[in-house]
Amino acid sequence: MKKVSILMTALVLSAASYAQTWNVDKAHSKLGFTVTHLMVNDVDGLFKTFDATVTSSKPDFSDAQFSLTAQANSIFTDNDKRDEHLKSPDFFDVQNNPTVTFQSTSLKKEGDKQYKLTGDLTMHGITKKVVLDVSYKGPITNPMSKKQDVGFKISGKIKRSDFKIGDKFPDAMVSDEVTLSANGEFIQG
Repeated sequence: MKKVSILMTALVLSAASYAQTWNVDKAHSKLGFTVTHLMVNDVDGLFKTFDATVTSSKPDFSDAQFSLTAQANSIFTDNDKRDEHLKSPDFFDVQNNPTVTFQSTSLKKEGDKQYKLTGDLTMHGITKKVVLDVSYKGPITNPMSKKQDVGFKISGKIKRSDFKIGDKFPDAMVSDEVTLSANGEFIQG
């Protein structure tokens, strides 16, 4: 019985030590969103400054945990006036809410390299559970760094009203529905 106990402990410790952390390659990654303006035109934006990691002990990433922090002040829509307005208390209130964060709570395999990712998204000081679609690509050996790289395309929809962002602007002016889109390349760390 003692041998079985020792063997089980060794197996648990070896599985835990196999967990790998993958760090986002910021030069090859993008964290974006889209809203509809006046119900006729889609406007794209992104966060220029963010950090993300993926931790997994399985080669198919079916047990992956995702973590992301974006600097709200780095919001960029290619229009300086709009960007300043989005940073104001009318929307993100970056002085009081400097970060946007996501921490995964579960990952469910939906098909070959397709997953449903559930986690806690915090924006504007409010945390809500969100479910996102994930498509996994890789792994591949990066010819430059000689390290393993993987890619994740993540998408989903949220409501800005759930986070009290832009409350005084009706859906007809700026859509309540926001489409999230992220393309992340991660390097084995």
